[in-house]
Amino acid sequence: MCINKIMKKILGTKLNMTQFFSEDGRAYPATVIVAGPATVTKIMSKDKDGYSAVQMGFGVQREALMSKPRKGALKDLGNFRYLREFRVDEKDLGESSVGVAVTVDNFTPGDKVTVTSVSKSKGFQGVVKRYNFKGGPRSHGQKHSEREAGSIGGGLRTRVPKGMRMAGRTGGDTVTVKNLKVLAVDRDTNQILVSGAVPGRRGTLVKIESK
Repeated sequence: MCINKIMKKILGTKLNMTQFFSEDGRAYPATVIVAGPATVTKIMSKDKDGYSAVQMGFGVQREALMSKPRKGALKDLGNFRYLREFRVDEKDLGESSVGVAVTVDNFTPGDKVTVTSVSKSKGFQGVVKRYNFKGGPRSHGQKHSEREAGSIGGGLRTRVPKGMRMAGRTGGDTVTVKNLKVLAVDRDTNQILVSGAVPGRRGTLVKIESK
């Protein structure tokens, strides 16, 4: 049994958002993802590595920018820009299939998928943008408190409690979105159309997997 037929897991990059109209005339917000072809570069088993997983390579990297350890690990499989792992069951590994190409042919409209990517980075932000605080009123003697956080201690507390929501670095987090629906698959352009929004900017690496 070939590994790319039993595993609905693939790497891709976010292209853009669009509208998708179903046959009954409903409009869906959708995200276009250019997925694959990804190549299986390594298979991890419980006996040898302690866990079951499949490593895939995606994208093209200039050979001059690749490190010697990566070149040695990939051998002649290709110059991949990204290497990511997918956890799988031991029984799904099948025979040794390093070098097999995984394409969008494994996905069909109607599939439920889980998408993982890195959200947009927004730098250092205040509490209004970071946590949707409404700020303080401009009345009762207050003058410049529209975007302030307010009291962070107060009462009988003599310290700032752990987890207090304050200003800080925002975005750039790994976000997983579950139960997105595959709306369409274009095998000629290797594109998958999924319902809803996918975290990240255009060009962000995306992991797609269907249980």
